[in-house]
Amino acid sequence: MSEPAGNAIPSGDPFALFDRWLGQARAAEPNDPNAMALATATPAGSPSARMVLLKDHGPDGFVFYTNLASRKGDELAANPQAALLFHWKSLRRQVRIEGIVHEVTAAEADAYFASRGFDSRLGSAASDQSRPLADRASYLARVEALRAEYPDGDIPRPPHWSGYRLVPAAIEFWCDREHRLHERRRFVREHAQAPWTSTLLYP
Repeated sequence: MSEPAGNAIPSGDPFALFDRWLGQARAAEPNDPNAMALATATPAGSPSARMVLLKDHGPDGFVFYTNLASRKGDELAANPQAALLFHWKSLRRQVRIEGIVHEVTAAEADAYFASRGFDSRLGSAASDQSRPLADRASYLARVEALRAEYPDGDIPRPPHWSGYRLVPAAIEFWCDREHRLHERRRFVREHAQAPWTSTLLYP
């Protein structure tokens, strides 16, 4: 499902456009319309990418949560530049977002962690994400040990688990078109308080 030719990618507010596209994706995508590829890199420029879930967004940025001691956490601590990619295949659209990440506040991380299901909280607290694991049984045993330690479900947020907010410096929207005559518009700004400018790009 792609929009008809014409002004399908307007030049106004990129956040409002993202809201509209995400809303349409939630109605069309069968699974995880908030899934996005997160690309990070070491200071030497060695890249890595993985899928994460968008948990909040707005003019202040795009938020996801993770283990701070994971590979992506290590890379973001050393090099806070990152990129996001949404691909909504059912709508034949993509959104690319680039910018600098900042850790969310402890209050934000606490609130989101508390909103998760008990098993999800157990899994996060038991995981040394990205670190070597002898066998899966060892991980599951840690999960069950925490379940026994917190039978009331009131497991605290581990200090190594938090979130990041990517503050965008560039947002690019892409629409599929017939005969691969696709449409792209890129928005850029110099800093978080600066106005956005945009231009169409050759596909």
